[in-house]
Amino acid sequence: MTAGVGELAQRLLESVRAQDFGNTPDGWRGGAAVEAFPSIDLAVADFAHADGPRWANVLFSREFPQGWVAEIGSDAGAVRNIGFDADLQNARHESVAWLPGADWSRPDWTPIDAARVAAPQRFVAPYPASLLKLMIAVGVGLAVDRGLCPWPAALEPMITVSDNDATDDCVALLHRVGLLLPARGNALNAIFAAWGLGTLKVNDTTPRGGWRNADGAGVGHIHMTAWDTARLLWLLDPQAPPPPWLPAATPTLLPATRDRLLALLARQELGEVLSSGRLRGLPGWVPGLPDAPAFAHKTGSTDNYASDAGIVMGGGRHYAVAVLTGLGRRYAPHERCATTWRLPALGAAIDAMLAPAPA
Repeated sequence: MTAGVGELAQRLLESVRAQDFGNTPDGWRGGAAVEAFPSIDLAVADFAHADGPRWANVLFSREFPQGWVAEIGSDAGAVRNIGFDADLQNARHESVAWLPGADWSRPDWTPIDAARVAAPQRFVAPYPASLLKLMIAVGVGLAVDRGLCPWPAALEPMITVSDNDATDDCVALLHRVGLLLPARGNALNAIFAAWGLGTLKVNDTTPRGGWRNADGAGVGHIHMTAWDTARLLWLLDPQAPPPPWLPAATPTLLPATRDRLLALLARQELGEVLSSGRLRGLPGWVPGLPDAPAFAHKTGSTDNYASDAGIVMGGGRHYAVAVLTGLGRRYAPHERCATTWRLPALGAAIDAMLAPAPA
């Protein structure tokens, strides 16, 4: 492993533990502490370290509340010691794995990546919520780069304010240009896999733009993990070092549209998960990561899920960070919040950890 990776993983473990997520109040339990330790998938790739890039992925759940360190090789390739299982919804299109009283010993969990079914530890990957729109945006960028369509107006509201109608338009566009046609094999999934990102998957969307649970997609069909999301951001970052898991001189992922996509991420208006600028002034406000544009990112949240991923630059910092959690709005302290204050507090701890030492 690259020098310092072990230290970074240990410090990430300690940062998560310090937030006491196991005592997070759950609104669906009348404000009592969460019934089981929440699932947290956190990955960081630090590009500004003096000895070269370093990275780490740590994961927490009811099955390992003290945390688990993902095994990642010196090539920054795929996680090797964890098998990621798909989230679940029931026949009524409800997300059920995170309900109070859910028994995780009963479901027949489905692996996201069959190549890792023999891994010594499994992790049920929380649904990414609107973070999935980052994958859709990359798909749209690919279509534009290939001359299959012009840059769509819907892309900006999909990213900057997480507009769902705009997402419908972008998903429908990807069907029209052939990147989301199951009859031909899911081309977008195949592209992610070819870039080494095997847990990024958009399945079962519809030609009319359906991507939610009620459309037969959503939870259990669309997947992301923190490490593969961080590596997707690595591929999009023109100032990051070459990705070591790919052959030398591999072409840029989005040669024509990357800068436009990054500019949208830098105009993010929903600072409410790892960053919290949108919530400044609320009772108990906790600062998090820097606000956009210093943090170019995309968030996601529902009642059950909160996620955030992006690139932080400035003040001597340069890193990609991604987190996917089972800590959605039901854990929020205020109706305007997307999640517990513990997540922006974690963001602030990560940013302080990666700040350059004083001269």
